[in-house]
Amino acid sequence: MKVEFINPFLSSMLNVMSTMAQMELTPEKPKLKKSEIAMGDVSGLIGMVSTEAKGSLSITFEESLALATMLGMVGETPEKVNEEITDLVGEITNMVTGGAKRMLSEKGFDFEMATPVVVSGPDHTIHHKAKGPVVIIPLNSEVGKAYIEFAFDE
Repeated sequence: MKVEFINPFLSSMLNVMSTMAQMELTPEKPKLKKSEIAMGDVSGLIGMVSTEAKGSLSITFEESLALATMLGMVGETPEKVNEEITDLVGEITNMVTGGAKRMLSEKGFDFEMATPVVVSGPDHTIHHKAKGPVVIIPLNSEVGKAYIEFAFDE
């Protein structure tokens, strides 16, 4: 796993959550993920392809953080994960990937992005589009956790 690919996504995620939802997230140590079962309640998954690499990124929110993010971004929130929340997670996935794409482009890495797919529900699964290992970074906040996952072909 190339750290030069991971850092722009992590930086973009922290920036999007700080500027758009006024929420600070604290990253924990990255680790290898062994299961396809999501760690949270709603996930955005996006595929990426470049001449240098093929891979995917997912961002998973625990319900409490997803609801608080909606409140921070639009000033209101539903009682539980619904279509508005899944749309929001898809949009955050797009914003994070777009920000990382800009940073990577400045370093000479250009890639194309697919449209994000959003999955929700207890124990939903995330199927990464790459054959390499899946790296997961937990992100802590005062109201819950998010998880950012990366997989790139070897």
